[in-house]
Amino acid sequence: MEVTKFVASGREKAKLEGDYATYRKGLSNRIHNLRKKLGIATKPRAKYDFGKTQVTAEDIARNHEFVRLLLLTSERAWAHAMSMREIHSTEKKGITGSTRTHIISRLHKATTYANDLFHLLADQGTTGAVDEDVLEARAYAASLSGATAFEKQSWEPCVKSYSEARIIYSALATSTKSEIFKDLLSDPVDPSIRYGAYQMQLPRTVAIEAIARKYFPRSDAKLVSQVENLDPDVLNERPTKAKTTTAEAGTTPKTITWRSRTVDLEDAAIATALASVNSAAQKLAETLASVTAAQAKERASAYDEILIASQDTVDATKHAIDELAGEGVGQSDRRMQSLQITRTAVSYEMVSWRIGRNRVLVGQQDGAVVGGPAVQSGKKKSQKPVQEEGTGRKLARLREKAVLYDSILQSLDSIKELPGVAADTEFLTELDAKYGYFSALKCLTIARSHALLSNPKNALALLARASEKCNTAHSQLESSMDTSDSSPPNISISPTEVRFLKGLLDGELQHYRALVELSNLNDNTPKSEEQANQRPLVESLNEYPVKSVNLENLVTYPPKLEPIPVKPLFFDAAWNYIEYPGRQIQEKVETSVQEPAAKGQTTEQTAQQKKGWFGFGR
Repeated sequence: MEVTKFVASGREKAKLEGDYATYRKGLSNRIHNLRKKLGIATKPRAKYDFGKTQVTAEDIARNHEFVRLLLLTSERAWAHAMSMREIHSTEKKGITGSTRTHIISRLHKATTYANDLFHLLADQGTTGAVDEDVLEARAYAASLSGATAFEKQSWEPCVKSYSEARIIYSALATSTKSEIFKDLLSDPVDPSIRYGAYQMQLPRTVAIEAIARKYFPRSDAKLVSQVENLDPDVLNERPTKAKTTTAEAGTTPKTITWRSRTVDLEDAAIATALASVNSAAQKLAETLASVTAAQAKERASAYDEILIASQDTVDATKHAIDELAGEGVGQSDRRMQSLQITRTAVSYEMVSWRIGRNRVLVGQQDGAVVGGPAVQSGKKKSQKPVQEEGTGRKLARLREKAVLYDSILQSLDSIKELPGVAADTEFLTELDAKYGYFSALKCLTIARSHALLSNPKNALALLARASEKCNTAHSQLESSMDTSDSSPPNISISPTEVRFLKGLLDGELQHYRALVELSNLNDNTPKSEEQANQRPLVESLNEYPVKSVNLENLVTYPPKLEPIPVKPLFFDAAWNYIEYPGRQIQEKVETSVQEPAAKGQTTEQTAQQKKGWFGFGR
């Protein structure tokens, strides 16, 4: 009967419209049309008959549209309550007593219709409903009951109702693999349980799953049996089988280490988020191992999941710090200090993965190696040869790399602003070395762009600056350990990578020194007008020199683009108009042979000339 899907789709539409009043109006129209369709609509000026409009189990067995009727009626009351809350929440006074009473009455009405639906579907012999339909209707009624208790600020009934809904939705999510139930868990079930537990003064170290298991109505044997049929481990604190599809499957960390300091994770939300980060890191390593280095965009997109998980961890830590600060806890408190250390550690890890994503995008060896054009796959002879990229396209690629290096440098600067980093001198020295490494790569990229624009002096100056920064970074990072090739790229820089860049810069520096020296010699050598206009020696090798050979003008440097013939062209348009030697004798012989034949053909030609227009016969 898809109770949850029907409700979730309607509420999603309400979020898109952004107005619960419009959603409520649409529900009223749908209810009126559905009652007409089912033949239970009250006629104009007729007396309302409650017995005619009351839905029974036999009605549901005859037509499942009666289930939709009850759901629409319940959702209309819920939308009315949400509309009033939305209107009055923006006022200065907030939600007053009379408004809150009205909201509670609407939520109570919605809960009443949802409970009626659940009790009707519980008669499975008559309605033909399956266990999943009954559980969905019960979870829907429990969530509305929890919302009513939330507005009444009755925290224990609120937690009990939402715990019942959470266990049922978790079992359905495991059984059906549907994302709808997971979305309902994230909002509004889990936040309501967490806030209700906070109002009940339960420790924040207790996870939401443990709270839901504690307040779940285990006295209802039938409900427990139905839930365990879908997921045997949903009520067990120690599951008998591993769940690899959820973040809770991984080992939840109990502590976190930052710069030789280890603190306990007292907040369950932070520990769960860190478990998600560890799971995403494993998936990232597997993905990068299966994707080639040439597919930079595919490798970079694999970082999306771990970046989202890292951001969730940072948000959870900040939320925990704000809660303690709201309770009046000072910075000298042990809990606040532990959270500050945790915040620094998780923020550093998030920045590390962000830098790793940018390192993947710049190319191999952090962009030090210039990548050629993509090679076409296949063995067809009709494929065209790969053409070299133009200067404009090469400059655009170098500009994109420079932007990525700027992003990496900004991320490194943001680390210095984290709590406790400014006092760690050794760590700041390491950050400065990494900053110099990426600055050298940026200078190398800009130098290559100047080389493409035929500015060897500017390129040489930038390469000298890059070599200076790389030598400084090499002296600081040489003693660090090499990272594993299988580990995903992040903020860690191995001595092998620094040595490779150092060798590359040394070679490029010598190369451009030679080019600049040649350019200086060419500019400083005085040239006369005769030497300036004289062709290079390589173009006159077939001519014997009358005077001495000028060895100062061997080739044209730098080379210039000159037109050359693709293939020889034979086209003599004046052949029929010029008398060439020897051609006159041949023409006289041909004329003497053709004269007798011409006389014999005169009569025939005269007869042939007597024809009609355009040579056609009459």
